[in-house]
Amino acid sequence: MFSDKYKEIKSATKGVYKEKGSKFIAYSFPVHTEENVKEKINEVKKIEHSARHHCYAYVLNPYKSAQRANDDGEPSSTAGKPILGQIISNDLTNILIVVVRYYGGVKLGVSGLIRSYKTAALDVINNSEIITKIIKEQFAVSFKYPQMNDVMRLVKEYNLEVVNTDFQIECNLIFAVAKSKSEEVVETFNKNHELTIKYLKTV
Repeated sequence: MFSDKYKEIKSATKGVYKEKGSKFIAYSFPVHTEENVKEKINEVKKIEHSARHHCYAYVLNPYKSAQRANDDGEPSSTAGKPILGQIISNDLTNILIVVVRYYGGVKLGVSGLIRSYKTAALDVINNSEIITKIIKEQFAVSFKYPQMNDVMRLVKEYNLEVVNTDFQIECNLIFAVAKSKSEEVVETFNKNHELTIKYLKTV
């Protein structure tokens, strides 16, 4: 069953994990575009400029359609992948986690690195406030003033979120509705032939 809910973190957070002298500092950020991701990685690189590695993973979009992981010089799949694994297993999206490593003089080996990056990522997730959002679709309704009562009755009946109104001789109203309910709502509006409804965007 398709769900129109998804989970994000509310704000940037920090986490720490230490293993045999090595220190792993994790940063999480709410992000919505690849540009956002680049900005935040550069931010961390400025703060932690003396760290040897800045490994990261991110997931974007409500459908989690963009996923990337980067080991930044660590052995393949020992850093980015474990970070990404924590994001996925916690069912999060629109999130970037960067874990920086300060070497403590003792080699951790492949399993030690995987465990350390995974634990640092989990720590920052546990420190984050997680919020649930709903995928909504926006529609524009155009109608004549006499239809006002009919339209507003439907807005109330379906508890629609009114985004914008412009009520003159020609009236226009933009509303948002949970994606799972949108088909039913559009069908109901379409039963009234005096008005037109069109899809605008998914938010």
